[in-house]
Amino acid sequence: MTTLLPAAVLWDMDGTVVDTEPYWMEAETELVAAHGGVWTHEDGLLLVGSGLWNSAAVLQSRGVDLDADGIVAHLTDHVRRLIEERGVPFRPGAQDLLKSLRAAGVPTALVTMSIRSMAEDIARGIPFDAFDLIVAGDEVDEPKPHPEAYLRAAKALGVDPGDCVAIEDSATGLASAVAAGTIAVSVPHIIPIPAGPGHTTWDTLVGRGLADLAELRSAAGSTTEHSHEDEAARR
Repeated sequence: MTTLLPAAVLWDMDGTVVDTEPYWMEAETELVAAHGGVWTHEDGLLLVGSGLWNSAAVLQSRGVDLDADGIVAHLTDHVRRLIEERGVPFRPGAQDLLKSLRAAGVPTALVTMSIRSMAEDIARGIPFDAFDLIVAGDEVDEPKPHPEAYLRAAKALGVDPGDCVAIEDSATGLASAVAAGTIAVSVPHIIPIPAGPGHTTWDTLVGRGLADLAELRSAAGSTTEHSHEDEAARR
């Protein structure tokens, strides 16, 4: 007897694998203040899930007198410094689910709008080889909510996006995953995501395992053959 698992699981990073959104907000607040402006928590919420260069344009409109590349470099350096000082705050359940996927041989990708060097830092902070592939924000022409990043990940892994589960925490990222045709799962963190067609909402990744992913894949149907032994899909 076999159970159908996803052809791959595609992971957002900030807010999904790691809880770095507060670090980004702190970096944005410091940068705007250095240029004589005020940046509130509510302002920061507007950028959750956005591409860094899109965020740079918003910060420029709030008085930050740097070019877009300079803003991205400043924010990234600030967040990396906070990670070095305070550590990588992983989201509950993320590492356990990743470990289960690796043990079952299910391909995984990190699909993030952070730049590659930061994504690699995060991946190295996981105490096992968690991802087959990274697609980063400085490698795509169109940031989320455009589907490019997820489509690239599926193509690089050699799988159909419709057979992949994508896990996201923001409405922007979720829109990207849905547009790419993946089996989209939202795990809201800082910002609530309304229930709606085209995605499944989980309150947390804690306690989620291969059986839950197999159930999603089965409910969505299959476009390619990719099965694993039933034993591997048990909790």
